[in-house]
Amino acid sequence: MNRRIWLTFLPILLIFLALSGYIVWNGGLYLEALWPEYPKLLYWLLMGLFAFSYILGRIRFRPKALSRFLKVVGSYYFVVFEFGVLLSLVVDVIGGGAKLLGIYPDRYALVAGSIALAALLLLLAVGSWNAWTPIVRRYEVAIDKRAGVLDKLEVVVASDLHLGNVVGNRHLDRLLRIVDRIEPDLILLAGDVMDEDIEPVIRNRNDERLGRLRARYGAYAVLGNHEYYGGHAEEFVGRMRSVGIPVLRDETTLVADGAVQLVGRKDKTAESADPDGRLPMKALTEGLDPALPILAMDHQPYQYAAAAEAGVDLLVSGHTHRGQFAPNHWITRRLFELDWGYLRKDRMHAFVSSGFGTWGPPIRLASRSELLHITVRFKEE
Repeated sequence: MNRRIWLTFLPILLIFLALSGYIVWNGGLYLEALWPEYPKLLYWLLMGLFAFSYILGRIRFRPKALSRFLKVVGSYYFVVFEFGVLLSLVVDVIGGGAKLLGIYPDRYALVAGSIALAALLLLLAVGSWNAWTPIVRRYEVAIDKRAGVLDKLEVVVASDLHLGNVVGNRHLDRLLRIVDRIEPDLILLAGDVMDEDIEPVIRNRNDERLGRLRARYGAYAVLGNHEYYGGHAEEFVGRMRSVGIPVLRDETTLVADGAVQLVGRKDKTAESADPDGRLPMKALTEGLDPALPILAMDHQPYQYAAAAEAGVDLLVSGHTHRGQFAPNHWITRRLFELDWGYLRKDRMHAFVSSGFGTWGPPIRLASRSELLHITVRFKEE
């Protein structure tokens, strides 16, 4: 690990350790109020293991199930960490104010700790429900172009499935059932179909299940950042192709019997992870017929002005998860021109999905697992 990486990583690690210690210390105060003789050393060791489970899970233990278990357990620490810090701050600020006012009750640690624990469990329960009960967001837009004899196109968009150790076939079956009910003309998988590791995708045969997706004009996908992170992008593309789902990598194709043009752009990660880089949207649309509708997929919602200038009529993205759990959506709202929902950019219709799956813990707060159902209407003959 070079000096530059250390200079970036070390402060983050120190902040993580400090905040984790803060959470564990507050939890210890609550445990002491419940059980004065609780085993302090064992408690700190177990909480330390919990905090670093996700990192430990990346080590290839034998049996492999141990690594998978640690990853799943560790993923839940992300949400416990964030809300543990927030709840601890609230409890400590109220407690500190009570002490200054001379009204600090003797049983404050027990009562406040119990309320904080109940709030955390409630947030986990609601967040789990939001993650595992996807909804369909319906939109209708018009493109002022003719598309042969088509007057409309029913498009389903699913992004960020993150198939892996946490999101698997059970959730994938929910996607299949919803798509079967909609009976779309076209299915677009807008990146991060799998998580970093392709091993659970192969083991659980997720790719074969994806091959059951049915649409009148087929299903198409693009790569997201996570397909690159694991180093299995090529294998993923091959497996998707074998089940009848082309992955467009800076490529264009005709759909709907040649009436609609579809652009699939490489993910932004390709700029550093792919030896061929990635093309600007303008280069991808140069050879297309501007009289025909142009639909595009680009996993990360950047460069809207450039896409609109390139003649894209409808652009779909994912990546943001809308922060996945609050208050992270306040951050994504400031990072992206559009972090979720719909935006009209000049003549271009832009959509960003919060995703069908989840990264890390299967928890969503202030967001839902979702599928987009977009009815695209064209100019009639």
